[in-house]
Amino acid sequence: MSDLAAQIVVLAKEPVPGRVKTRLTPPFTPREAATLAEAALADTLEAVRRTRVVRRVLCLAGEPNFWLPEGFEVIPQRGGGLDERIAAAMWDTYGGLPLPTLLIGMDTPQVTAGLLEAAAEPLARTMADAAFGPAEDGGFWLLGLRRPAPALTLGVPMSESVTGRAQLVRLIQAGLRIHMTPELVDVDTLAEAARVARMAPASRFAATLAATLGAPAELDEPVPDWAPALVTR
Repeated sequence: MSDLAAQIVVLAKEPVPGRVKTRLTPPFTPREAATLAEAALADTLEAVRRTRVVRRVLCLAGEPNFWLPEGFEVIPQRGGGLDERIAAAMWDTYGGLPLPTLLIGMDTPQVTAGLLEAAAEPLARTMADAAFGPAEDGGFWLLGLRRPAPALTLGVPMSESVTGRAQLVRLIQAGLRIHMTPELVDVDTLAEAARVARMAPASRFAATLAATLGAPAELDEPVPDWAPALVTR
């Protein structure tokens, strides 16, 4: 099958202790939290590598390391707040190649190529102007735009319980046709990490969490209906 006429940019931080996954400390040490972040980033990048798109970009705060697979262009992050960094990452990626652009972060290691292709295809085939992936905590895990514009993101309140709703309203007010993706769980807390590990048991993240805890993490609630699709690679 041919590649979709679309591109994916991953917005990420270099997994340096004390700079990533700070909500996991405690119970983990800063080094353990950084190791988990590295695993989440590696799983995310591998999923993007497997996705049938024409271009893959890593918009990075820091320096790339061994966890970066082949086939990615690396560009630096710009801006202060997260809204500025998201807007700049999408704008800079689109400026390098004017194709529909999807942005994801490094907090959903359970993501798969299938989920990403399902979000990219409506944009590549002009069936939608935007793709939006809500996160369970009220944020969003994916934002895709056929024609990125900073005004679609700048000023959206970030890292709040209303972030996802505010971003979605911004897209609706712009009159865009929106393709909605399944809701995913961001990894910010130990409970969320345990849930994600159970959803994607074959992932590097799950193995790293089990090794860090000394045993596989237990999940106290049922896995969502869409979870089996997330385990397929």
